[in-house]
Amino acid sequence: MIETLASGQLLFAALALGATYALVALGLNLVYGTMRLLNVAHGDLVMLGGYLTYWAFALGGISPLVSLLGTAVAAALLGALAYRLLFRAMLGARRTGPRVEANSLLLFFGLSIIAQNLAALVFSPTPRGYEYLSDVLHFGNVALTGNRLAALLVAAALCLAVVLFLRWHTMGLAMRALIEHREAAAVVGVDIDRVQIASFAVGFGTAAVAGALVSMTEQVSPFMGFPFTVAAFVVIVMGGLGRLEGGIAAAFALGLIETYGVALTSTNWRSILLYGTFVALLLARPQGLFGRRAVMR
Repeated sequence: MIETLASGQLLFAALALGATYALVALGLNLVYGTMRLLNVAHGDLVMLGGYLTYWAFALGGISPLVSLLGTAVAAALLGALAYRLLFRAMLGARRTGPRVEANSLLLFFGLSIIAQNLAALVFSPTPRGYEYLSDVLHFGNVALTGNRLAALLVAAALCLAVVLFLRWHTMGLAMRALIEHREAAAVVGVDIDRVQIASFAVGFGTAAVAGALVSMTEQVSPFMGFPFTVAAFVVIVMGGLGRLEGGIAAAFALGLIETYGVALTSTNWRSILLYGTFVALLLARPQGLFGRRAVMR
């Protein structure tokens, strides 16, 4: 057991999984933080990114690391379109928060069912995969494949880039203002509509990029997105709703819990570990590891 816990290869696997979860959860947390929309179709954007990357490689021989940009742009445009057609009117109707959350949950659930079945109809339910950067690399006693190393580096770099964007760019600061206090942001002149459409674009784009990275190491299928949706919700609850940096830290924590938990037990325990962490956290600290307790006055 001690050798297992001290394994560098296991640590690398946990970091790679955590980076993927962080990238997926980042977009979900951004959309929820700025608009209080519960996107239960978020994992289907991972599926979309995986298929776009697969077909770019299968039909055009385009490297997944090159097609990432096109995948991100396509998903961002889809996000902007979804906001304009489906969510702008809902958000502009001055409904109360709980009602917006409930309506968005139902709408996204319907979109998820449509996306999954449309993908199954167009691409067939058969899982599809390709081989890319599958050579084994050795770093001391640690053996790892090039595609997993590339996925870890790209996911970590993109998470860092988004955090820096939110800290230093004008649009990023406007997003943070909207997350912290929507009404105050409007009072000081933040263009709410512009920030919301940007949040949709960034949220959809990062999820699709995560799907592109996942496709380098796993097969893609129409129904692959649900586990990523669940993991993303676990991450944002652990990190605190709307707290993006906390979500990234929580993603790596979840990656460690899942990877080491499965190594010490079996793969049959993966879902138990995932949902068990979620339930235990809700019972022990519902505001998240990095959230603040609400004080009633």
